[in-house]
Amino acid sequence: MLNEFDQEAEERWGTTDAFKESSTRTSKYTQADFAAAKVDQEAATEQFVIAFGNSYAVDSPAAQDAVVAHRAAISKWFYECSVEMQKNLAVMYIEDHRFKAYYDGRVRGLAQYVHDSIMAQP
Repeated sequence: MLNEFDQEAEERWGTTDAFKESSTRTSKYTQADFAAAKVDQEAATEQFVIAFGNSYAVDSPAAQDAVVAHRAAISKWFYECSVEMQKNLAVMYIEDHRFKAYYDGRVRGLAQYVHDSIMAQP
């Protein structure tokens, strides 16, 4: 049985290659795999927190390293995340209140910074 988030994801993206790849990969994951994925995701988020906290520009090396780490974590654990796909995710991070709350719950204004940093990449 799908939880509400899984059901929403399937309804929105169920026909996409990224969704199919993510579903295939995660269907084989253990709890330890999911925990490791979370560590990688949190590490990337922490890089954004540090760059934002130090007032680095969104196109600075520190912010762009966070962008690369973010994309790499998604690609490693879920689906091959292109720059274009990552930019689509960045829009969701400020438009979907759940994502915005996640980032802004870490540091107020972080969601916009993550969005802007991702959008600043070439």
